[in-house]
Amino acid sequence: MGANALLVREEPGDHIEHHLRRQSSDHFRVEKGQIYGFLGPNGAGKSTTMNIITGYLAATEGTVTIDGKDVQKDPEEAKRAIGYLPELPPLYVDMTVREYLDFVAELKKVPKKERKQQIDEVMEMTQITDMQQRLIRNLSKGYRQRVGLAQAILGYPEVIILDEPTVGLDPKQIIEIRDLIRKLGENHTVILSSHILSEVSAVCDHIMIIAHGKLVASDSPENLQKLMSGSMELDLEVKGSIAAVKSALQEISQIDRIEENTEASQNIAKLKVISKENADIREQVFYALADAKLPILEMTHAEKSLEDIFLELTEDVAPTQPEKHKLFSKRKRPEMSDAAAQQTEASEEEAQPGEEKKETVTTKEAESYASHL
Repeated sequence: MGANALLVREEPGDHIEHHLRRQSSDHFRVEKGQIYGFLGPNGAGKSTTMNIITGYLAATEGTVTIDGKDVQKDPEEAKRAIGYLPELPPLYVDMTVREYLDFVAELKKVPKKERKQQIDEVMEMTQITDMQQRLIRNLSKGYRQRVGLAQAILGYPEVIILDEPTVGLDPKQIIEIRDLIRKLGENHTVILSSHILSEVSAVCDHIMIIAHGKLVASDSPENLQKLMSGSMELDLEVKGSIAAVKSALQEISQIDRIEENTEASQNIAKLKVISKENADIREQVFYALADAKLPILEMTHAEKSLEDIFLELTEDVAPTQPEKHKLFSKRKRPEMSDAAAQQTEASEEEAQPGEEKKETVTTKEAESYASHL
């Protein structure tokens, strides 16, 4: 595969935009050998975008190409390069782990002579070898997630897409899955969809943030922090009076303003010093206070966290009218009489999702996923 593993391009009028700091573009690229974090609040369009990239849903406008292959026009070749783990792993719960992986390998047209070796390798990689003869219905959620990861890796696709891979896992399982994702990033391009900021910052080389169907940022975590920080904020604790500290700092032209901390004591001044745009004032502050014989007890550079950046970007984007149409067509539900509506509601209330129901839904999801392959 070439340098560009994945290209998503939207035609004019489509509801995904790619822009950062008012710089707009009509597409985004996913390069080979990187781990990408796809961030956004619930309902932002992450799962929908993942489903479109994998060909699971058809876009109303725009194109998705993988190594030059259009997902809609040349689906078999494009999907051959994709491994996909949906939010709900597509599992047949009445199969053993090995039976299921053998079935997936057949669907993915893995050559028979390579099939056993590949299954053994992905089971070893996801640490489920000891579970290979167990029925999937008897596995814990953590192990089911691992089986889902194993089926995504089978066939060794260039691009692996993981939609909320750690949802519902305990802390130990989350750490193990993150370690596995890092390992996958050594030989594959990984797109990780999540709304858990700590997870994305822990494993991803590049972050894309989506809000209301718009891609509002795309950069490395470090560059995002630099771009969004703007002015520098210094928290200072200085031995001396606030008046003396302010007097010593007033000659620094790159200081925008100084804010007093109400917790300051009589002999200790606590202040927040904010610089002008993109100015690093730490050295000037140090020398100014040293010349005035005002000892600095503490100086902290208050950087914006990924959480701050995420909130700032997603709060600034308001939904627009065209976005209500989403990326795929949806039929309207036919009008019903009041009696029919009440009967439908009663039927839905009776179908409460117990354990038996959950397994049926999982199997239906697997059947849908299998037809998509």
